[in-house]
This record gives sequence, C-alpha cells and structure tokens, in this order.
Amino acid sequence: MKKIITLLLVGLISLAINAQDKVANIEFKDTTIDYGTIEKGANGVRVFEFTNTGDAPLIVSKVSSSCGCTIPKKPEAPVMPGKKGEIEVKYDTKRVNPIRKTITVISNAANKPTVALKIKGLVIDPSKHSVLEKKNKSVVEE
Repeated sequence: MKKIITLLLVGLISLAINAQDKVANIEFKDTTIDYGTIEKGANGVRVFEFTNTGDAPLIVSKVSSSCGCTIPKKPEAPVMPGKKGEIEVKYDTKRVNPIRKTITVISNAANKPTVALKIKGLVIDPSKHSVLEKKNKSVVEE
C-alpha cells in the first residue's frame, strides 16, 4: 500500500511539473491599424489578428480602450495552441477628429501578458470644406 501511494505521489508530481512547462504566447499580425482618412459615419470596425504561438490555451481576460469612443471586443473562448484569434475594435466615426487611441489587451500569455494596440487616422465631414480648401479654390478661380 505504501508503494502504491508513493508511486501515485511521484506520478502526480511529474504531471504537475510537465503541466507547468506549457505556456501560452500571443503574437499580433499588426499592433497598429491606420484608418487613413475616412468620412464621418463610415464603418469604424477593424480587426486585430493574433496567433497563440504557445503550447497552452491562450485566455484573453480583459480588453479596454483609452476612451469611450472606441469599443473593443475580446474572444470569449480560449484560443488553442497554433490557432488564430481576433480583437474587434469599433470606433465611433460620428466624431470628426483625428483618431489616436490605445486598446490594452491582458491575457495569460507568457511572452506578453499586456499588449498595447493602437488605432490612428482622421475622420472628416465631407459636407464641410476647410478654410484652406476655400482659399485654394478662390486662388484657382482668379
């Protein structure tokens, strides 16, 4: 009986050691998305693609934005080793301004537990002309 318990204990310890060797790793295809110049009301949804390059399931526990005008969406299920996942980001394009926002991703990845993703660009209102455009137009007409 003592030998069985000892053997069982050694087996559990070796299993625990092997389980600790497995880690999840996250690698993003790109960490910045440039919207470029887009019109007010345009589609503001973009996707950051990543891969779990580790050998354990990757769990994205939290995704947050630097402001309320950007809504990120994380994967609900763990991303298995070798598989791809997505962080969807929706920017409110009703705001006519330059875009400079950061999305923070927190996961169980051993290589990068916290990743900062960036979106950038410019939202313009095509119904309004800038002072510079009006000035250039009047110079051409003269």
